[in-house]
Amino acid sequence: MNRELGTGNREHGSDGAAGGRLRRIALRVNGRAMEGRAEPRRTLADFLRHDLGLTGTHLGCEHGVCGACTILWDGQPVRACLTLAVQADGANLQTVEGLAPHDGPLHPLQQAFRECHALQCGFCTPGILMTASVFLRDHPRPTEQEIREALSANLCRCTGYQNIIRALQLAADRLSAPDPRPPAPAPAARIVRSGAGGQFMGASLTRTEDDRLLRGRGRYLDDLDLPGVLSVAFLRSPHAHAAIARIDCTAALALPGVVAAVTAADLGPANRALAIVPVRAQADVLVGGMADPRWYLYCA
Repeated sequence: MNRELGTGNREHGSDGAAGGRLRRIALRVNGRAMEGRAEPRRTLADFLRHDLGLTGTHLGCEHGVCGACTILWDGQPVRACLTLAVQADGANLQTVEGLAPHDGPLHPLQQAFRECHALQCGFCTPGILMTASVFLRDHPRPTEQEIREALSANLCRCTGYQNIIRALQLAADRLSAPDPRPPAPAPAARIVRSGAGGQFMGASLTRTEDDRLLRGRGRYLDDLDLPGVLSVAFLRSPHAHAAIARIDCTAALALPGVVAAVTAADLGPANRALAIVPVRAQADVLVGGMADPRWYLYCA
């Protein structure tokens, strides 16, 4: 399988032992024909990220709540973390990498985010951009209340949403103009150094945004695919208050790729992280697991 068609599928046996036989998946992503193989239980988000190398689709909650994994499927937004890769066979998908030409100008929506400083860490930005692109397509002249309602599908912990709202308003104005023209390029940062130490003092600096974050090219920890690195997942209590009768990790440890499962009993007196008895909150961690690749933990 070559890079254009997608690589990175680290397999355990030709049949993908832990999750059944590998299935061939052929689809179009950002206008290009792509192909890969995945186990039936692999999510579309993992397939895009680890098999096709499109890491702009981010994973936040993996429960369909945060919206960081939002992509377009036949022009409609879907949560890639809740969709199986095998379901996308024959589909036409768009990710944030396809919103603007690879080396071309930003999409008007991305440019508006840049000018309005509608991002900070940029982790949630790709999902918001994909949601907003469909929203502005279907609502070319939205009210502020409509924008707020549309943004409720995506969570952002940095910006406070105000600049995102401004960015959508600016993009809507430009996209709905009778003769839309590309916006003028943002001014370069004006850097003034003063003092012997070269400190920035008494000067107004023009803030600029990193285009990589707007194009889905930011590099975060989960984007690093280093050989031999194990992934960690935690099993949390589904109950707000309960007594732990027994935790049996035998079946989990028997799965290919799973190398460890740690409970409070394994940590002994040094334990400060895993639940003992009783569970006092749904967030309490019962088991920590390590595996390669990480999606094998879903079965564990």
